[in-house]
Amino acid sequence: MNYLCFGLGAIGTYLGGSLYRGGNPVVFVERNEIGKTTRQQGLRIAHAGDVQVLRDPVVVSTLEEALAQGPFDVALLAIKSFDTPAFLEGVRPFLKQMPPLICFQNGVENEGLLTGALGQERVIPGTVTSAVERKGVGDVRVERLRGVGVFSGHVLSNSLVDEFNAAGLNAQPFPDAAAMKWSKLLTNLLVNASSAILDLTPEEVLENQFGYRLEIAQLREALAVMDALGIRVVNLPRTPVKSLAFLVRYLPQGIGRPLLQRVAGKGRGGKMPSFHIDLHAGRKNLEVDYLNGAVVRFGRQAGVSTPANRLLNTVLIEMAAGKVDLSEYSADPQKLWEVYLKAL
Repeated sequence: MNYLCFGLGAIGTYLGGSLYRGGNPVVFVERNEIGKTTRQQGLRIAHAGDVQVLRDPVVVSTLEEALAQGPFDVALLAIKSFDTPAFLEGVRPFLKQMPPLICFQNGVENEGLLTGALGQERVIPGTVTSAVERKGVGDVRVERLRGVGVFSGHVLSNSLVDEFNAAGLNAQPFPDAAAMKWSKLLTNLLVNASSAILDLTPEEVLENQFGYRLEIAQLREALAVMDALGIRVVNLPRTPVKSLAFLVRYLPQGIGRPLLQRVAGKGRGGKMPSFHIDLHAGRKNLEVDYLNGAVVRFGRQAGVSTPANRLLNTVLIEMAAGKVDLSEYSADPQKLWEVYLKAL
């Protein structure tokens, strides 16, 4: 199939680059210097000691330029959740020309926004569980190959799974889109916001009894919201999310803490969680409101209290905005835990 790929971040480079490497026609849409640099130097995908450089990718700076090279069978959306409104505004003049779009964004609210603009028949929920690190422009390293999830209820789903697998992406179909996306949300929540706020590695957060308690609290809230909404936990490609949920729900601290440390340590390969990377790089836009914030919003609708997620969301947003100093909770999980207790 012919692919249109929005975004040349870690996931867009990995997915689009893998399909391009496999012989599929791919046109990338990326503005500014990122697109220019990628056109000049190509794409670079490293995994397990093997490095592949892909020359002469087709990279354009506008959707109008891209559509002129169509028609396309499907588009890959691999942009940050906070960029979704701007993306929809940009595609509005070209809605009739847009192909079906598979959404690989984090969070559980993007598909609803996309469906409102494109129609349900042109939105395919997807997810990526492989840990991919962006080393530079058009340059990624696969830290841990797990796979790709694709909602199976679309006419293109089977073809997408086949072509993704031919490209080495380890794709699996999922009949329940909500279960797939919410299960991925659980893995995104795991020691992400707390690591950034405390400026600690996931293992260091969980070594501390207060860090561990807060982590369990936010994950149990997310599971309670899923229960209230009737959304089940499912395993994702090479990602045993059901075991994570069992650990969080039932295991006592003495057993659960070392197991959760092991899960969190292995989960992201060798890199720090995304919120820590973004916050301490000085970025103002973080996806926390689309992860922890989403738990709060859906919890409010379902009548489920979510104070831990609300705290993590609020503090991290205020840190990114410069309203709370980065040193406020640095290496002090007990201080953050005490603020949580006051919010109960």
